[in-house]
Amino acid sequence: MPAPARSVAVPAVSPRLLAVALLTVGLLLVLAYLVAFDQGAISQSGMYMHELMHDGRHLLGVPCH
Repeated sequence: MPAPARSVAVPAVSPRLLAVALLTVGLLLVLAYLVAFDQGAISQSGMYMHELMHDGRHLLGVPCH
C-alpha cells in the first residue's frame, strides 16, 4: 500500500525579488562571457575584447604601460 502524499509548503517569492535575482544572474553571465571572450575561451584570437578595454583605458586617460 503506497504512503499517503504529503503536501509541501513552498514559500512565496515576490515578483520584485525574482526580477532582481534574474537580473543579477543575467549580469553575471554577461560578465563571465566577456571574461571568457577576453581570455580566448570563446573567440579564436581572444584579443578583441582585450584591445577594446585597452583602448578604453587610453580614452579615459588612464596609463597602462
